[in-house]
Order: sequence, then structure tokens, then C-alpha cells
Amino acid sequence: MKVAVVGGGIVGLTTAIELNKYLRNSDITVVAADYDDIVSYVAAGLFRVGHSYSGPTEEITKKWISDSYSYYDNIRNNYKPIHSGITQSAIYMYSNSNADVVKNPLMESVVPIYRNIKEDEFNLVGGKWSYGSYYTTLIIQSKYHLPWVKNQLKEKGTSFVTKKLESLKELVDDYDLIFNCSGLGARKLCNDRKMIPIRGQVIRVQAPWIKAVYYGELDTYIIPGVDGTCTLGGTRNFESTRTAVCPYEAESIRERCEEMLPSLTMAKTLDYAVGHRPHREGGVRVEVEKISNDRRKVNVVHNYGHGGYGVTTAPGTAKYAIELARDYHKISGSKL
Repeated sequence: MKVAVVGGGIVGLTTAIELNKYLRNSDITVVAADYDDIVSYVAAGLFRVGHSYSGPTEEITKKWISDSYSYYDNIRNNYKPIHSGITQSAIYMYSNSNADVVKNPLMESVVPIYRNIKEDEFNLVGGKWSYGSYYTTLIIQSKYHLPWVKNQLKEKGTSFVTKKLESLKELVDDYDLIFNCSGLGARKLCNDRKMIPIRGQVIRVQAPWIKAVYYGELDTYIIPGVDGTCTLGGTRNFESTRTAVCPYEAESIRERCEEMLPSLTMAKTLDYAVGHRPHREGGVRVEVEKISNDRRKVNVVHNYGHGGYGVTTAPGTAKYAIELARDYHKISGSKL
């Protein structure tokens, strides 16, 4: 069986890794317009979902998150962080608006520890805060993790093709099954008007003394990497396609983060980055669709629309997408 995975970001590469487990004798090819200029490299990689993250049902959504945590935690336990890009971290979340901001039922049921912040832990950061939560989670730094995944795939014989597709039908003649992990590209490839870019801007600094994640009101965050760097954020500009770094937003990010952790005034700025989160109104799309040209029909398994939580839930949605494909083939009487 010849299988194509469309998309070179975290969702596409993780789907390809999972496919290698289930389809050991298949010929798997990743097809992407770019493997470097992608939003996955802008993401700080914190394992966390927001309150609004959703799949088709609450049960499936929770399974995506749980499966993803197990997947990454297994890698963390078997490979060094500087190789796989995965490490464990504590996270402190603070709010003044209301207590619900720092509570997250989707995360509470997955991570090892989730509790209210103790009184003395309010003193870890600057400013006065009324509410807080502490939990342990994972950080998946794409700078290291994506090259590690690509190496794993190459060792398994996966091919990589650099090609900008105008339509998924371009693959129908050459592949028996297609997984569409094209992120924002699905807006054109699938004519999906529900796909909306949410622009994000971050600053990367050198701050090896910071060992935990700090969040303030969900719009200010400080996330350490595995290499002594930190990602400072952030912004959420709905439907903005701007790619240039905004100096005013950069100044605001730095000011807010330094207010939370004054030691950041000593942190050297490494670079600025802008990315567009592939948000989908109505939730992540993971479903099977049959497409055809004049000669042939094949199944496409869509797996896109993760918004800012692609790194977090890529393994869970990948596993679910493969299960959908397998179940669909069983019903149709063919083999997968």
C-alpha cells in the first residue's frame, strides 16, 4: 500500500510515525511545500490545551489528550531531552480575573500533579495575583523534536517530497490512501472556510536559570526549552495574516514577562518569531472522505485544525485518524 501524508509540521510527521507502527509493510511518503518555514517551529511546545479545545465529542477529546501525553512521556523516558526535545516541567498559572482561568479539567485528568498554588508560591513572580494553579506537564521543543522525528522516519524508510499541492486530487493516481495534515493549507486544499489563522508573536531569549513555566492571565507566558532558551509570549491576532514582527507587540511582551520575572531583564534576546495558528471553527477535523479524479477513487483521512494545540495533541489525533482509516476499510471489505 502506498500512503501519502500531506504536511511537514508536527501533525504530519507524527501521523507518519504512527503509520509506520500500524502499516509496517507500506510505502509511506510525506509531501509538503516546506519543512522549515512552519508554525511548529514558532510554537514553544508546552503540553497544554485551552478550555475551548475540542474534537467531535468530549470523550474523544479527552482520549486525544491522554494518548498524546502517554506518547510524549514514553519518548521522554527513553531519550535524552537534547535529542528528542522533550522534557518535564512545572507550570505556575496566575490570574486576577477569576478562578476558572487557572482551572483546566482537560488537563487535570491527564497530568501527574494538578493543585491550587500555595500561599508562598504567589511570591515566585512579580505582581499581585488572586488565583493560581500548579501542575507538572511536558515541553516538546520543535527545534529538536522535529529533526528527531524526521530521522526516525528516514530510518524506517519513509520518503520526503517537497511539493506545493493545489489539490489533493494530484495524489489520487499515485497513492492508495492519503492523510491530510495540511494545517492552514486545508483552507485551500479542502475549500474549508472554517480554517482561520490566529497570528502569534514570540521572543526567544537566553535564560538558562529559568526552570519552570509561568503564565499570567493566559496572555503572558514564559516557557523554558531544553537548551537554556526561553520563549516569551504572546499574542493572539484573530484572522491576521501579517508575517512581519511588530515592534510594539515585542515591547509589550517583554515588558509583561519582565514584570512577572524581573530576572528576565538580564536575558539576551536571540530572535523574534511570528506564526499563524491553524484554528478551525467548530473544532479539529479528523474524518474520512473519498475523493476521485477521472480514473480512480481513494480515501482521504483529514487531520487538521488544531489551532495552537497541534504540538500537544498531534499524537492523539494521529492515532485516532489511523483508527478511523482502519475501521473504514473494515466496513468496506478491503484490507488496511
